[in-house]
Amino acid sequence: MNYINKLLNALCANSQLIPDQWSIEHQYISGKKKWIANIVPSELLKRSVKQAVESLVTLCECDEFYKTFPDNIQTPNYGDKWGVRANYIEINNRAIAEMKGNLTRNGILSTIKLLPAIPPSAKSWANCIILSQIFPNIYGDGYNKGPNEENSIYGIRLNAGYSQNIIDIDITDKISPEEQFMAFNDLAHFHGLKTGFRTVISADQIKVAKPYKDDVTFDWNNSEHQELFINEHVKLINLGFESIFIDSAKHIGGYDMENYTGVGALPSYEQMQYILYEIRSRSGKTTLSFVGEKSSGDFKRYEELGLTSGTAFLEPDNFEEVKHWSEKLKYKQEYTPGIEISNDNDEGGRTYEDRLNRINNSLFGYEYPSDKLPSFMQMEDLFPLRYDTSTHHLMMTNPSYSTDGTPESHWENLFAKIDGQEYNRKVANLFIYAQNL
Repeated sequence: MNYINKLLNALCANSQLIPDQWSIEHQYISGKKKWIANIVPSELLKRSVKQAVESLVTLCECDEFYKTFPDNIQTPNYGDKWGVRANYIEINNRAIAEMKGNLTRNGILSTIKLLPAIPPSAKSWANCIILSQIFPNIYGDGYNKGPNEENSIYGIRLNAGYSQNIIDIDITDKISPEEQFMAFNDLAHFHGLKTGFRTVISADQIKVAKPYKDDVTFDWNNSEHQELFINEHVKLINLGFESIFIDSAKHIGGYDMENYTGVGALPSYEQMQYILYEIRSRSGKTTLSFVGEKSSGDFKRYEELGLTSGTAFLEPDNFEEVKHWSEKLKYKQEYTPGIEISNDNDEGGRTYEDRLNRINNSLFGYEYPSDKLPSFMQMEDLFPLRYDTSTHHLMMTNPSYSTDGTPESHWENLFAKIDGQEYNRKVANLFIYAQNL
């Protein structure tokens, strides 16, 4: 089924596509790789989904323009072990959702609109988008609150479908939430990107929804809960996602608990081995990449757990150290630690120059491109946020920055403006040099 045409029809847009002149005027080109840069995100977020689709088709590596979106889209092929070299870019799809009054909606549509400004995968490695939210959050799902009121993405509900922050609930009679995710994945794959999502494993941060009953707290000792966890994640993998970022993965099995900041029990080591094995087995996909937060240091431990990569092992500001570890780990094909440009706990304050330096080190810190280590960055590393917020603040709260109650005003005020546009141009210049390595 062509989920793009189904989405366009659900949005009362026809499926006939024309070249997008705005994209041609704003495109950055590296060989056949094309994307939008030197912009502020609101320029894309104010556009329609139809315009986003036309933009992606206009930026296609293909030699002919598709007048209708093609039927069969495959994920970019970087082999089964693509995850050990990838750049992972987390996009807070809740923060860029449509904020109308106190309602938050359509985060997946906003992410589709932003896709043209994400650099596609390079010749030698994949770029992978990680979505911050898929499942409903426990408190205030579907609503925005004040900038200091808790509305955390880190608390999720299972067995409750998908977040009202993210799906377009007004068109579910025409295209289901699952099909909306499939449309997103098809568009991301068409643009040359892998896709994934964030999940949590701290028991007290997970609720299990029960029909006509109160939610119950997740329990790793409850076999039904474990089975639900596995099946919910397999469902998403079967919708086209190929990566799962696992919050608090370092502490699985009680490891380094003195630095654990999550809430509640974690699965045992053997239990998580089983869970990751089952997700791979039940989905039937050999290309999955499981990324563990802070899972670095004891490489063997994480490799045998079933992880593909981990964050925060290398000193990201030191080019020579990155290059040294690239050489040291170049033969590792099952698990590699990565360079963390910034993470979901980033409180802001890092200079643009420091961010650019970290991106530079992650893209070029090696002897040969085939030896590149994975990197991890946030939306803010491509599109700087306004000065008085941060990545972590937007994970913990869900404020609207609209001055008139419209989503357009929120998008304008969420991100840095003139300086943010200039920074985005400099990021694009770094990616230009890396795309054909």
